[in-house]
Amino acid sequence: MQQINNLFSFNGLEGQPTILMSIAAMALAAVLSLIITKVYISTFTGERYSQAFVHTIIMMSVVVSVVMNVVSGNAGVAFGLFAVFSLIRFRSAVTNAKDIAYIFFGLCVGMTAGLFQFELAIVLTVFASLIFYLLFKFDYGKGKDTQILKVTVPENLNHEDLFEDILGELTDFHQLRQVETTNLGTMILYTFAIRSKVNTKDQVLLDAIRERNANLKVSLSYL
Repeated sequence: MQQINNLFSFNGLEGQPTILMSIAAMALAAVLSLIITKVYISTFTGERYSQAFVHTIIMMSVVVSVVMNVVSGNAGVAFGLFAVFSLIRFRSAVTNAKDIAYIFFGLCVGMTAGLFQFELAIVLTVFASLIFYLLFKFDYGKGKDTQILKVTVPENLNHEDLFEDILGELTDFHQLRQVETTNLGTMILYTFAIRSKVNTKDQVLLDAIRERNANLKVSLSYL
């Protein structure tokens, strides 16, 4: 009976986590990871976020909290688990740098909860979530994405510097990528990689180029 009481007590063997403490760590990791995913969903700026990725953040946070229970104070087990995890390969590549930050965020919260630093885990979640939200709210570091500009010009207007002054004024970066003939050789198609200035409207850029290329086709696409 005494052993059962010690099992669910915070006063079990010194230095050894009890089941009750481990359950509390997992529960806290789950709750805090739910907050993390709420912030992720609220600040997501792509076309559609992955539900599987949201679930992964929660599960990783909970599982890592248990792993930290196991390796806490046991260097041999820690090295063994490190060797096992080194064999794991992720089958899907994470292409968004912000997604990597959220994965690391969930892992840190799980690790902190697994070490029974409950107050620190809560403070970390609140503070980092606030930082993520403020960066999103104020659109910090906003810049223009690289764009592909395709311009069709008549053959008699064919020279590479035809749009140099326009692109120099309205873009931060521009580079000629390809020149090809079209329409049975009567037209020339220029392909530029550009990055517009922050205050440059796409319509303004297109109108300026149309005035120079005899109002032929101009297309602007985002990578």
